[in-house]
Amino acid sequence: MNIVIIKYNAGNIESVSNALSRLGIEAEITGDHEKIKAADKVIFPGVGEASTTMAYLKKEGLDQLIPSLTQPVLGICLGLQLMCSHSEEGDTPCLGIFEEKVKRFVPQPGMEFTTKVPHMGWNTITKLNSDLFDESLDNQFVYFVHSYYATVGEHTAAEGNYINPFSAALHKGNFYATQFHPEKSGPIGAKILENFLKI
Repeated sequence: MNIVIIKYNAGNIESVSNALSRLGIEAEITGDHEKIKAADKVIFPGVGEASTTMAYLKKEGLDQLIPSLTQPVLGICLGLQLMCSHSEEGDTPCLGIFEEKVKRFVPQPGMEFTTKVPHMGWNTITKLNSDLFDESLDNQFVYFVHSYYATVGEHTAAEGNYINPFSAALHKGNFYATQFHPEKSGPIGAKILENFLKI
């Protein structure tokens, strides 16, 4: 199986590659358009800031390439946010694969110490609605690190709840995305990556 991880100016790519290696998959990390188009599966991970990253994607033509892909694509963390229509981070128009918008967590008045931003650590996912998941994954804990979240909408494939409900995962056609980090989520995350590889 030919798996490509998109190389761009966002962190966390190596940890995704290492997680796939533990599953016996050696992925190629590349920004080459032809290699990305030829892959069986594409993973679009990322940790970073939306506006500078979108500027980089535009410079490299990846803003046009990624939405045009027809094989299964998995966005992770910033990858999910950039696949949405717009992010409040830097008032950034994004790739528009999903119609959902990305907003910043706002701590509730009087609860600033119990609802710190970023949302960081283990939390459950519920209301699963995608072939990325199976019933055994409902209410399981996965690992999050994010200050911005995708709203709940038509393409929500799993929900999380921190300060308010948010899209823990999105799915539309051949495009899948998780706000949490499957590569840092232990056996549950490994199962989700395996499910993606089977799609």
